[in-house]
Amino acid sequence: MKTNLTLLTVLFVQISIAQTFSLDADIRPRFEYSHGQKSLIPDGAEPGAAVLQRSRLNFAYKADKIKALVSVQDVSIWGDTRQILPADGNDSFSLFQAWVELGFATGWSAKLGRQVISYDDQRIFGGLDWAMQGRFHDAALVKFAGEKFMMDLGFAFNQDGQDFVGSRYDITGFFSYKVMQYAYLKQNWGKASASFLFLNNGFQKYNEADEADGVFYRQTVGSYFKFPLGDINFSGSGYYQFGKANATTDLSAYQLMLEATYKPENTLFGLGFEMLSGTDAAGDTKNKSFFPLYGTNHKFNGYMDYFYVGNHANSVGLNDLYAKAVFKTGEKSSLLIKGHYFTANADLGDDIDKYLGTEVDVVYTQPLVKNVKLNIGYSHMFAADGMEALKGVADPASVQNWGWAMLVINPNLFKHTFTPSGE
Repeated sequence: MKTNLTLLTVLFVQISIAQTFSLDADIRPRFEYSHGQKSLIPDGAEPGAAVLQRSRLNFAYKADKIKALVSVQDVSIWGDTRQILPADGNDSFSLFQAWVELGFATGWSAKLGRQVISYDDQRIFGGLDWAMQGRFHDAALVKFAGEKFMMDLGFAFNQDGQDFVGSRYDITGFFSYKVMQYAYLKQNWGKASASFLFLNNGFQKYNEADEADGVFYRQTVGSYFKFPLGDINFSGSGYYQFGKANATTDLSAYQLMLEATYKPENTLFGLGFEMLSGTDAAGDTKNKSFFPLYGTNHKFNGYMDYFYVGNHANSVGLNDLYAKAVFKTGEKSSLLIKGHYFTANADLGDDIDKYLGTEVDVVYTQPLVKNVKLNIGYSHMFAADGMEALKGVADPASVQNWGWAMLVINPNLFKHTFTPSGE
């Protein structure tokens, strides 16, 4: 009897409050032509081309004190899945997000499960939406959101299987942490804001027998800010990393960024500089190479992804002086032109100039119909001798370029709000 009364009470509460269900799609095929993306290719190497595609469905639910999202996706390259074999071994289907957020006091909530964690300009934490698979974390967050102040406290603990006797976690690298804790705070003042982040990551250590043997820790602390000054908008960040670069090497590294943008009429102009510290190629007793960890790194330091996109860890760092302009070419279309001047932050070696090269990026955006957008991009790397030394390519091709075209299709397939009256 008690059980029946409890179920009836829960059912009554659910139907007596407004509830919203929605289903959204995110389908984006992208053609890419590569002749030197991510690294220099040697002279005589053939270019590559492929079509990548994300097919994602987002199921969302929202009520008075609860929000939930389940997101499933298939990420593949056209042709890499056999058409008629019953089992092809392709592991392209995955659960991208599955989280629930529960409100328990005014402004306070808890968000649990697989989720995107993204803050500020996405330098340290980002959703990595450019990559077809995106980036997620299995984590628990305690959140507070006020009128002008917010705070997130995050926690994660990762295993590769259930084993209550000992740790079985055997994945290494910057992106696969054993434990994570962080605090993120942000304060707004009109159009200005500033945030503070403290992040602690623990990574698995191994003994000589390649068995899990403790954890080493890396800390990242810093701030991001933005504010207007007349007609110019400034933004910037500064982060410091310390602790351990690996089980035996101490870490002391930094990142600094400052950008100014000016937007008269239908054009935006920007000028910026970012410095990420590095370790001399000749080596050092301490690792001085900053790594931006879980950010949307494709957004920074050139779209050809020569730096910090699955590469350039524990290297010579980077100085990136860049300028950009965004022109409005129609009612809704735009053209971005961006140039980067790259130099190494640390020494590349004896008698090797720190200048790495110059990259030019061009991106055209054109909405076609409702919920459908076309993006077309082209990038060209003018590599210097320093880049050849950095990437280990002695005789690179004279042309290093990359082009792509992508359709972004993201319609809402279903949305309905159920009210207590059934309207």
